[in-house]
Amino acid sequence: MSAQNHIRRMTAPQITARKGGDPIVCLTAYDAPTAAIVDEFCDLILVGDSLGMVVHGLPSTVGVTLDMMILHGRAVMRASHKALVVVDLPFGSYEDSVETAFRNASRVMMETGCQAVKIESGSYAAETVSYLVERGIPVMSHVGLRPQSMHVMGGFRARGRDTKVADEIMVNAIAAAQAGSFAVVVEGVSEEIANQVTAAIDVPTIGIGASAQCDGQILVTPDMLGQFERVPKFVKKYGNQLEATRSAVSAYANDVKARSFPGSANLYHFKKPAS
Repeated sequence: MSAQNHIRRMTAPQITARKGGDPIVCLTAYDAPTAAIVDEFCDLILVGDSLGMVVHGLPSTVGVTLDMMILHGRAVMRASHKALVVVDLPFGSYEDSVETAFRNASRVMMETGCQAVKIESGSYAAETVSYLVERGIPVMSHVGLRPQSMHVMGGFRARGRDTKVADEIMVNAIAAAQAGSFAVVVEGVSEEIANQVTAAIDVPTIGIGASAQCDGQILVTPDMLGQFERVPKFVKKYGNQLEATRSAVSAYANDVKARSFPGSANLYHFKKPAS
């Protein structure tokens, strides 16, 4: 039996139990090679619908389909062995009714093997969260800046910077937690409201553009690696993948033009006949 078979994945209850404890390390992954790397360091891997923008070049997450999420979820599950894997339910796949939400969430879990799903939620989705959890589907909720609602919100803008919106975010977070969410992502809000939300709910908050005092943090991995020139203000670039890739491709192109690649080390030749 391989060593990987002895590794037990993090579970949703274990994530919940980290409330107020050791910070929860989370990143996104959309493919097997990335998942294999981040799995070593992360407690939770999110197969986010952000893949629509960072992988497929879509202008927003609204065009992401359930089939796309399942395809990428399968890839991440194949390469990860330790972290809890959460797959986003995309826009239009859970808002219609609790029955629709369950049908699509159960399909995602059955076809990918993931351990939980995430929905952009608030008071309006509390019934959906409760319905899914009661039927065996762990749910991570998402409040604050909700990318699937960008058309209603007027774009990708930070929220929770005035009292009215802050109160709305607080109500949504409390509703999501009380409905049974095992954790709540808090995105693009003021530090003050993120701290208040973290103190107000009894499940972990996972911050992204929120506060260092959240129970955990998540970033879109290509943003964090420096794959793009422009990233949101809340992203800290831990690498410069864009420049590294450009440099490598430039060197390759130059070698091809100079006919210095492939070299002898990269070529095959007839085998010498046996004597």
